[in-house]
Amino acid sequence: MNTLNTTAAAVLQRIRDQKPLILNLTNNVVQSITANMLLAVGGVPVMLTHTQEIRDLLHSCANGMLVNVGTLSAEQAETMLTAVTDAAEAGIPWVLDPVAVGLLTFRTQVCKQLLQTPPAMIRGNASEIIALAGAQGALCRGVESAAESSAALPAAKALASHTGAAVLVTGETDYMTDGQRTITCTNGHELMTRVTGVGCAMGALCAACLACADNALEAAVATAAILGLAGERAAAQYPHPGSFAAALLDELDRMTPQDLEFSARLTEI
Repeated sequence: MNTLNTTAAAVLQRIRDQKPLILNLTNNVVQSITANMLLAVGGVPVMLTHTQEIRDLLHSCANGMLVNVGTLSAEQAETMLTAVTDAAEAGIPWVLDPVAVGLLTFRTQVCKQLLQTPPAMIRGNASEIIALAGAQGALCRGVESAAESSAALPAAKALASHTGAAVLVTGETDYMTDGQRTITCTNGHELMTRVTGVGCAMGALCAACLACADNALEAAVATAAILGLAGERAAAQYPHPGSFAAALLDELDRMTPQDLEFSARLTEI
């Protein structure tokens, strides 16, 4: 049995058992799918915007936090910068989703500031990871990457080594690295890119896995396997975006650790 599969299965079981509470500082477009995806996998979603409430939650009962800059405002940027400091003080692992970094100056500057309080994990497409690492060749079409995920692997390794975070590069093949080890996941389906918010909600799943994994790389591996397997199973039944979106939540809900043991396609390279 693939030990990577066994690790991913163990993380899913812990999520089911522990029901981690995940604070989501995320964009206005994806609030619903983010909350529903967390609920389907077994987590508890919370969406807050007030700085004091965020601080109180981080210092009381939160188990993880997502910071997603998708619809970033100046006020939200200040809230996020304060929140990551509070998370560090409280020992809460957090995930950065640098949506459209490299394309737009303001969010790129904010994400660079956020990295000064390093996240436990960074999740992005190839263009976003290349840009966040400060490398050349970061091409994008809006929030979509114009680069293959493999093209971002050198930047992902450099970013992981610099920040200490695990980096998850999403694409047809997902790549996960901590700067030393690199793992691929080939589960998934193209329909996952045709439903608004699946990628952003993946960041929340990263945070849930972080709360229940032994380390950030294991959390990244589990995230890719859980969502990828759910996506390909949903697409096998419903080949159009509307019905697929509902089926994706159903597949997350019915997934078992044994499913990951036998069907996750994870390889260390």
